Amino acid sequence: MTKSTEVEKPTRGFNLTEFFRETKEELSKVVWPDRQRLIGESAAVILIVSLSAAVIYLVDELFRWLATLIF
Repeated sequence: MTKSTEVEKPTRGFNLTEFFRETKEELSKVVWPDRQRLIGESAAVILIVSLSAAVIYLVDELFRWLATLIF
């Protein structure tokens, strides 16, 4: 077995300053999308959600109609 080269610090509780420093460091690594990509992907999500809702509605209406025929 190999030992990890990273040594963990003993935890003494929550350190707000350390939290914000690490959060800022992680956010600097994020690759943010440009405006065109953001709009395109948002439109795709809205389209897929709308289509899914329409299909669910149509299936629900089909079952409702079948239930009135059977019962």
